[in-house]
Amino acid sequence: MSKIAFIFPGQGSQTVGMGKDFFENSDIAKDMVSKASERLGIDFENLLFEENDKLSQTQFTQPAILLVSCIALEIFKSKCDIKPEFVLGHSLGEFSALVASGSINYLDAVELVYKRGLYMTEACSGAGAGMMALVGLDDATVELMTATQREDGKLIWAANYNMDGQIVVAGKKADLESLVDTYKEAGAKRAIVLDMSVASHCELLNSAVEKLNPSLEEYITNDFNVSVISNVTANAYSTKDEAVDLLGKQLVSPVKYKHSILANSENVDMFIEFGNGSVLKGINRKIVKSIPTLNVSDFKTLESTLEQLND
Repeated sequence: MSKIAFIFPGQGSQTVGMGKDFFENSDIAKDMVSKASERLGIDFENLLFEENDKLSQTQFTQPAILLVSCIALEIFKSKCDIKPEFVLGHSLGEFSALVASGSINYLDAVELVYKRGLYMTEACSGAGAGMMALVGLDDATVELMTATQREDGKLIWAANYNMDGQIVVAGKKADLESLVDTYKEAGAKRAIVLDMSVASHCELLNSAVEKLNPSLEEYITNDFNVSVISNVTANAYSTKDEAVDLLGKQLVSPVKYKHSILANSENVDMFIEFGNGSVLKGINRKIVKSIPTLNVSDFKTLESTLEQLND
């Protein structure tokens, strides 16, 4: 029997129409969308399936992505009874992983990440925040450069360790824009300032941590049936106290996605990604080529994944 880990994507994976195949062909999906809409007073059918300007706003993006991931997971579970070795998410995806662990129900999680997105937006309001993707530089070079730049008064931090040679940095957008050529001169193949108005996983979000912690305490329980891998430490946790502490720290600490996969890959034979698209599947292919990643984003990929599990 294969040992499998469940993984969940984060912000940036959203597209208009995500989850529509599930919604149109599954009563499970219809019910989950209806209940989430009622819970938050947000028309998730419109948010997910119609062109709108809200899907790119952090407080709406986060619950939308989480909801689609949870729908994909729930439909998969209705077809297949597999307990994962552990669950793991990229940034926001760690909250979807919490749902998979049993420590929070999806409706509480939808509300929790809506608040998380709101607090992140408030913390970055007026700060001119942003993020930049760097391709072609190693971790040590980026860490040294950002430390030196902070000493020079720039607000910039390493934020996402996605794979070797791909790091996202966060901070003040004007500072990021001023350093594009500097990073290219240092050997970056690309230095792209992203279309974002928040700076995730850096000190600009300190005020959001204080606001988020009471909600973490309120919604997360001790009912873990599987361990969650922390973005902050790349290690497993399975208690409410650890979750509250680590998810608060996650807002202002870099996402160690690459480290998390490498540190835990020896314990599994396969990963399954739940949610829109297959972003993590592509990243995993670069991190651990020997371990396959399947994905569940619609009924076609669900059937393909179930077939491969049954081979």
